[in-house]
Amino acid sequence: MSDLLPHIHVACAVIKMDGLILATQRSATMSLPLKWEFPGGKLEEGESPEQCLQRELQEELAISVRVGQALPLATHSYPAFKVTLYPFFCDSLEGTMILHEHSAACWLPPHELPNLDWAEADWPIISQLAHHL
Repeated sequence: MSDLLPHIHVACAVIKMDGLILATQRSATMSLPLKWEFPGGKLEEGESPEQCLQRELQEELAISVRVGQALPLATHSYPAFKVTLYPFFCDSLEGTMILHEHSAACWLPPHELPNLDWAEADWPIISQLAHHL
């Protein structure tokens, strides 16, 4: 049955700065309202995950980053859709962050990330961070 669900592909950024990781909170009007996530967005046709990240971070947060090491893909089935996340470590943040779509953003040490109410698809990435940081 889950094969009939729409399947979206999303690039997401695990942005590191001064030992902290950026978390963003979805707005109340977005799907998965007020859940926390790693910033990013849907891949467009013909776009690489790295290109997608640069575009989405500029559109949503008015920042640019250096896209680094890829982390393992994470796929999760929600009731209405299935999502595959393409996570990347990012650094060298440039620009002043402006929240165009999100309701909040915060920088946390990796061990505090599990304290937030994350979108379910992001949990495998949080688990991976323990092995990569």
